[in-house]
Amino acid sequence: MSTTAVLHSEWIKIRSVRASFGSLIAVFAVTLAITLLVYPTVGQAEADNPDAEPLFGAFYALNFAQIAAISFGATAVSSEYLNGALRISLSAVPNRGLFYAAKMAIVAVAALVVGLVTSNASFLVGQAFMGEYTIGLSHPGAVRACIGGGIYLALMALFAAGLTALLRSAVAVLSILIPFILIVSFVVGDVAKGAAEYLPDRAGQQVLHQDPVGSLGPWSGLAVTAVWAAAAVVAGWWAVRRRDA
Repeated sequence: MSTTAVLHSEWIKIRSVRASFGSLIAVFAVTLAITLLVYPTVGQAEADNPDAEPLFGAFYALNFAQIAAISFGATAVSSEYLNGALRISLSAVPNRGLFYAAKMAIVAVAALVVGLVTSNASFLVGQAFMGEYTIGLSHPGAVRACIGGGIYLALMALFAAGLTALLRSAVAVLSILIPFILIVSFVVGDVAKGAAEYLPDRAGQQVLHQDPVGSLGPWSGLAVTAVWAAAAVVAGWWAVRRRDA
């Protein structure tokens, strides 16, 4: 089977599995819903806070988008471990390397496209309600943050996809990653200041700041998240290559 055919089949799988396709749509839908809920009501009041960072605050809704992105990466892979689907997939594509690479590529591209749309929409729609506090794409770091936000969401989806291939369970991955990002990351951040900068979510979100604080810059922080994602993808490949279907 050709590479193009394998890629096409992996995209069909994502589109046909409600959990994965629904999670992909939720990356955009949830972000837009949160943006429309928050910015018309408290956006200007929060911007009036002396400690507020206008650029980072413009991407508040991405905190929820990353959860949907993680869910997308996890469910896109976990469907292979239900009802013997992996055996069927490997019967059609015996080359495990090609099968795994195609799946990760589709997850990455789909998450990147939706992530870029989501990041830009979150910024532009939110600023429409900010009145005198509005910042535009000409604001220092705004274009970089709009692009970097989309890349960050794609990397988090890949991170979850790789871990799911390793653990063979979306439930296990979601049970680990979502509490980690929502709770543990902040606890670690308060206890181990410098080390917390290198956690996948903390590092990647540096790209959303106008002037990142700490040793990591916007792109180097995103690179750290990319290393986490790459490590998870490699670990997942090891599991797919060594374990029985």
